[in-house]
Amino acid sequence: MGTEAESPGLKIVSAKGLELAVWEWPGQDPALVFAHATGFHGRSWDQIVRMFPGRRRLALDFRGHGRSFKPEPPIPWPLFGEDLIAVAEHWDVRDAIGIGHSMGGHALVSAVAARPRTFAALLLVDPVIFPTEYYRAGPPDVSHIERRRERWHSPAEMLESFRTRPPFRSWRPEALESYCAFALLPWNGRFTLACPPGLEASIYRGSNALDANLYPQIPSILQPVTVLRAGARPRLGVFDLSSSPTAPDLASKFQRGRDVFLPDNNHFIPMECPELVAGEIRRYL
Repeated sequence: MGTEAESPGLKIVSAKGLELAVWEWPGQDPALVFAHATGFHGRSWDQIVRMFPGRRRLALDFRGHGRSFKPEPPIPWPLFGEDLIAVAEHWDVRDAIGIGHSMGGHALVSAVAARPRTFAALLLVDPVIFPTEYYRAGPPDVSHIERRRERWHSPAEMLESFRTRPPFRSWRPEALESYCAFALLPWNGRFTLACPPGLEASIYRGSNALDANLYPQIPSILQPVTVLRAGARPRLGVFDLSSSPTAPDLASKFQRGRDVFLPDNNHFIPMECPELVAGEIRRYL
């Protein structure tokens, strides 16, 4: 495990008129580049990041999330790949290991297709890359996301509220603490969600838009790619954040793809099984 001396620095990267927040832990290359899920933030990876002391690690807050700029919704999904490219170009990142959960996995694939030298390998943790037929369907009903509680008295209040609720109750305590600590921003003497509910909902609505379909780009990717797939399958017509959005045959679409099926896990693999994710990262190191 890491130490307090390894606390990250918060850097701001300018990219095409907006500011992206990036958490940086200095260390040796190859770097580990972490990409978070919709509604999360770079510090969601803390419990895994700390398992690699002395390694260079970068964890960005995508636009609309964390400490990064909040554009007006909707945000087209290809722009999240552009955020990763902006971070890679700022530090001239090459031959890194990319680790992406959910939307972050989608963004990594988009980024490596556009800037192949950035990554030597990808670990996609239940990425939002649907079966192809999903991209011809209508947007999901995510109206309940817009009704989420937005204002809180403190991160501690949020933590106490989430501790016994699904899906959070199955997370490791450290994962939930990091999530709550950085999911809020100061607001009028209180706190507000760093990713506003309306913005988060708009991202989900665009998840199966035609411009989010990465299948035309996948054949160009030569890097080894590991896909961790959760066993919780979605129910038709039901938007369930705990179910797996990943096409069961996704790994086979990559030239050097490897599928790891986790039948007993739901979508929140990094929060529930950090050692498993760290073990897959070590395979590439």
